[in-house]
Amino acid sequence: MRLVLFEPEIAGNVGAVLRLGACMGVPVDLIEPLGFVWDDRRVRRAAMDYIGHVEVVRHAGFAAFRQACGSGRLVLLTSGGATALDRFVFRRDDLLLFGKESAGVPEPVARACAARVRIPMQPQLRSMNLATSAGVALWEGLRQTGQLPGPV
Repeated sequence: MRLVLFEPEIAGNVGAVLRLGACMGVPVDLIEPLGFVWDDRRVRRAAMDYIGHVEVVRHAGFAAFRQACGSGRLVLLTSGGATALDRFVFRRDDLLLFGKESAGVPEPVARACAARVRIPMQPQLRSMNLATSAGVALWEGLRQTGQLPGPV
């Protein structure tokens, strides 16, 4: 399983997702362009000293990511998803895609995904923070596929 961020705009969110990837043993793919300079101190501050414990792969764009991503199933996490997270069946090699904070992903990217999954939440609210959503979805995916880290 991998976490994939499409054109993320907020350095602190990326740092938090890198820390999540390190703690859960999951690589993180970043699809450029980024909305900040990669060496932004906010990435380091949010990731802390965990950044050395996560595999980070940067891709020049969505096409470059698709070429490099292999055979994993692309699963889009979106507030407009047709399937609720608790009803979705994850696979061990799923690529969990999260859109940019301000706009999600464009429709051509959404169409390239095998599934669109939403995290159930209060209906009057728009969305969760990117890093929070990544944590919730990743934990469920790892739980379902028996890949949670730690002692068995």
